Amino acid sequence: MTLVRQLLDQAARTPDAVALVAGDGAETTYGELRRRVLAVRHGLIAAGLEPGDGVLFSVRPSPQSLVLALGVVAARGVVVFADPGAGPEMFTARLRLANPRWSAAESILYAGSRLRLVRAYARRRGLLLPDLSDLGIPGHIYVGRRLPGVPPSAIPFDRLVGGGAPEPDGGEDDADPHAPAAVIFTSGTTAHPRAVVHTQSSLASALDLFRARLPLGPGDIVHTDQLMLGLPTLISGARWSMPPLFASPLEFATQLRQRRATHTFCVPVHLAEILDADPTLSATLRHVLLGAAPAPAGILRRAVAAAPNARVLSVYAMTEILPVAIATAEEKLAHTASGADGDLLGQPLPGVGVTLADDGELLLSGPNLCLGYLGDPPLKELPTGDLARLSPDGALVLMGRKKDMLIRGKFNLYPGLYEPAIAALDGVTEAAIVGLPDPQTGDEEVVLAVVGTATPAHLRRRLPDVIDHDALPDRIVAVPELPRSGRGRKLDRDLLRELVQGGNA
Repeated sequence: MTLVRQLLDQAARTPDAVALVAGDGAETTYGELRRRVLAVRHGLIAAGLEPGDGVLFSVRPSPQSLVLALGVVAARGVVVFADPGAGPEMFTARLRLANPRWSAAESILYAGSRLRLVRAYARRRGLLLPDLSDLGIPGHIYVGRRLPGVPPSAIPFDRLVGGGAPEPDGGEDDADPHAPAAVIFTSGTTAHPRAVVHTQSSLASALDLFRARLPLGPGDIVHTDQLMLGLPTLISGARWSMPPLFASPLEFATQLRQRRATHTFCVPVHLAEILDADPTLSATLRHVLLGAAPAPAGILRRAVAAAPNARVLSVYAMTEILPVAIATAEEKLAHTASGADGDLLGQPLPGVGVTLADDGELLLSGPNLCLGYLGDPPLKELPTGDLARLSPDGALVLMGRKKDMLIRGKFNLYPGLYEPAIAALDGVTEAAIVGLPDPQTGDEEVVLAVVGTATPAHLRRRLPDVIDHDALPDRIVAVPELPRSGRGRKLDRDLLRELVQGGNA
């Protein structure tokens, strides 16, 4: 059964229950959600969308974006997430590879190429927006009121959802679950952009794994803007509560209480900001999920203290295969306290295949593995770039990243092997190790950047007790925060290297 079919069937069973709560509090029932998805599917097919057509998707998380994305997939199109804020050159390279026949965007993005105020606002936020109306794409859909720059032939989203759909909705039943459904650009260069291709089957398998590890059902309220947690919420008949766009940390914490959320998902650095604004999370929470980046011991302790009624879980996943493993905060903290190497990820979830290459690289497979990378042959097994080992009880332990390896004489230093132990020290909120290469010798100066109250002198005394002698840093630099990049707020090691170039400690 396809992902969309699961959602439509659930909506048909509980049409009067609330499915979605928008950032502004507006509610959408399951019956209305089903009607809108079917209407969009019907309207897109009538407008000429054909199976396999790519739809360049530039709509921020909202009930409208969810309905539009599901309608595209239900019509057997492919949602292409290419991020127009990546810069004109990268965006053009991604567009060339994906070759979409449709564009779906907020009208303000179309206006960005025509209205000076919009361009100026985007530049202040560090965005150089492309001209979406001049991409050579034949079909356009826009969300919001019509603005200058929206192509004259563009279809308004409101017209699509206002249309009718034939009953019963059997057109989804003969969709190929193994055909591409979503393309997600993740990395690469302008010369070689990289995009992950998922099918309805791989996404449905991912959602099934989430639901098996994280029971959800009617009465549960999940507060998140993350699609991959929102979708299993809806398939389970629970309520998806969406935070407002650009919600402040205090607004996020306040809505958790106001909406009586039972589950939430945060990137670790975002949770730290929330707890800085409000150190106690809603007493209604039963599960707090952390993901998209490693969860330092300090963040885990704060989460457990802030939500004593909740299980705090750390999710290990990649865009190519999600989820892979889930560990509780207690398990991760106990692993660190034991003095064991690396960062505990947890037991591989059922059906996820795990192999370790000769150099320790983690290779993954399973029904939730993506089809492959756009333009490349299908994947049978994913080389993750992560170095790992298996604990005696079969749990995955992350030892570092292959590309993050530092060279110090004959010693290969993997930062991920030591950063969790350093971050667990008193007075350390976060820790990251980077290398500054010597072009003459090929050797690297090892620099430890720390956030927190611990002084470099104090750390010099403590570090020999928790990390190998050969891994001791040449310099320790105190920084107010670690630089982050991307929507996942991942550590930007390249920028960190620039920041610590001149520091001394």
